[in-house]
Amino acid sequence: EDRTGRPFVGRAGQLLEKMIVAMGLTREQVYIAHVLKTRPPDNAKPTDREIEACYPYLLAQLAIVAPRAIVVLGASALKALLKSDDSITRVRGSWKELALPDGTRVPVMPTFHPAYVLRNYTPEIRGQVWSDIKKAAERSSDRSATL
Repeated sequence: EDRTGRPFVGRAGQLLEKMIVAMGLTREQVYIAHVLKTRPPDNAKPTDREIEACYPYLLAQLAIVAPRAIVVLGASALKALLKSDDSITRVRGSWKELALPDGTRVPVMPTFHPAYVLRNYTPEIRGQVWSDIKKAAERSSDRSATL
């Protein structure tokens, strides 16, 4: 990712691209953003301090993109974007909401991170993610989604 400047490369990125195509979109039609604007050392889980430092930039990006829906990939993104300590397993598949600084409210669909899906490649997990992705695709059918 650092070399290419493109988020989600490698196996997880390939799976994410398949998910995007399954939504009837191309990767170029979807805005993909990381919570952190730089990779943490050793690709570690983001710290609360790192998240807080990057959060205003993430909200500014989202305000510019003006998504109809956001798909949150994994527990770290859920915690960072929605300030939630909920388990991704418990909330995936159910709509949440993000309030942007201008007051705009954006629906948010939490689902599993592609790397998690690859580690737990079962019909059940794949089916859950597919269900979540379909909901997001339906919600944002006439505009790009944000992942």
